[in-house]
Amino acid sequence: MTLSNELWAANQDLAQACLEHPFVQGIGDGILEQVKFAYYVGQDVFFLEAFARAYSIAAAKAPDWLSFTIFHNLASGVLEELRLHSGYASQWGVNLDSVKPGSATRRYTDFLLAIAWGGDVGLTATAMSPCMRLYGFLGEQLARNGIPNHQYADWIRTYSSADFQSLTKQLESLVENYATNNAVVNSTYRYAMFCERDFFQAAWILDMI
Repeated sequence: MTLSNELWAANQDLAQACLEHPFVQGIGDGILEQVKFAYYVGQDVFFLEAFARAYSIAAAKAPDWLSFTIFHNLASGVLEELRLHSGYASQWGVNLDSVKPGSATRRYTDFLLAIAWGGDVGLTATAMSPCMRLYGFLGEQLARNGIPNHQYADWIRTYSSADFQSLTKQLESLVENYATNNAVVNSTYRYAMFCERDFFQAAWILDMI
């Protein structure tokens, strides 16, 4: 079993908690309150901008050209995701210029950027891969009976797509090549999974702190 698969398997409790969260289930069945999704979109834009920066920091530290190009390709994927969110923002009436990060968002982005600046590329890839693996998992699970026809269908389509799964595999290849299975790697991965769960919870309760 690869290191990425070992880490994912060790955190199935949190993956299932995210899948079963009422926010995610509300996306799945299309009945999530629009105000909650609008809040999530604004927070996710702030998060994704930090995510792209973390990729760029890791690229600058890359020990070889292959990892450099993979990190840059992944950053390009985030830019595509941000374009999707820009469309969401327009649709849901979110003014992205006025978005302030909530406490859960700030906690997650501060963690990722601290790892990117202070850690090596293997640890950075480890900190970032739970987001990609989890969203791919959520997208696949919500699309298992086909893409639904409701207001959140594009979200499910994006994260269940082959393109997104490919980006996840690219990131996890960096975990395999540059991270080692140790206590720091395991705790970093699990902390990121907790941050993912808390991110959904913050959107559910509209955490404005």
